[in-house]
Amino acid sequence: MENVLLITNVVLAVILVILILFQKSEGGALGIGVSQDNFMFSRTAGDFFTKATAVVATLFIICSLSLTILSRGELEPEGSVIDKIEENLDEVPKIPDNNN
Repeated sequence: MENVLLITNVVLAVILVILILFQKSEGGALGIGVSQDNFMFSRTAGDFFTKATAVVATLFIICSLSLTILSRGELEPEGSVIDKIEENLDEVPKIPDNNN
């Protein structure tokens, strides 16, 4: 199951990159030199690539979350990190006192 989701996730990532690269550049340089009226009313509802990108991005996020949930199920709690450090401190050899 994880392998299928992992392959699906990689394929969705590649498709997402391709869809983003195919989209028409809207320019504007982050709104520099574009009036607020032009920005608000010149946008359309979106073309095929915009809608397809939204769908593929949503599927990618769902697939990534499901991979995370599946992989968390295999993890077993092994105790606190602080407990492990304290156990390792007992195994460290002690420095002998100087007999001067």
